[in-house]
Amino acid sequence: MKILIVLTSHDQLGDTGKKTGFWLEEFAAPYYVLKDAGATITLASPKGGQPPLDPKSELPEFQTELTKRFRTDTAAQAELANTKKLADVSADDFDAVFYPGGHGPMWDMPDNATSIALIEAFVKADKPVGAVCHAPVVLVNVRGKDGEYLVKGKRVTGFTNTEEVAVGLDHVVPFLLEDRLKERGGIYSKAADFAHYVQVDGLLVTGQNPKSSGPGAEELLKLLRSI
Repeated sequence: MKILIVLTSHDQLGDTGKKTGFWLEEFAAPYYVLKDAGATITLASPKGGQPPLDPKSELPEFQTELTKRFRTDTAAQAELANTKKLADVSADDFDAVFYPGGHGPMWDMPDNATSIALIEAFVKADKPVGAVCHAPVVLVNVRGKDGEYLVKGKRVTGFTNTEEVAVGLDHVVPFLLEDRLKERGGIYSKAADFAHYVQVDGLLVTGQNPKSSGPGAEELLKLLRSI
């Protein structure tokens, strides 16, 4: 199994002057779930190199066994510091793609033509696509084989409006992810705030929040093993 993990390159939290990026748990959990299953993982980001880490995701209360494992894994850290440029990767070389969240993708992914074309290539080739928390934003302008929005008529989830309010960023993000997925025709559902929740529809896997990142990667693995 060859799996591409795509991270954000965006580090500014709107006009707050604060930093954002990818959320550590949302990278570490899928990385190890997939790696421990024997997958070969390639990391990419729009700009390549070291993607920005949301500093809040390093706070003690957000650490898990897998984030701690990453902090002692020099090989994984080296991989992360040297992500490939998104423009230099091809869906032809991978069996699936997975996007971790964090607030960064809200800015540099919805209209990213390279990312959109990449996901559409995975979809066209009948290969699984996964995204968790804020990362389902990568799907909002992707078109399916029928030319309609990919999420139209599909069961999806992602970071909820109430979760965004809870973290105090509902007026900072460019738009609310839950609303946009619904606007695109997605059949959106959710669990309680910050409880893990994953939706699988065909070859599309979406997770609601950081706790959903490991379970989301496990669902991606199930799809790969069933193909």
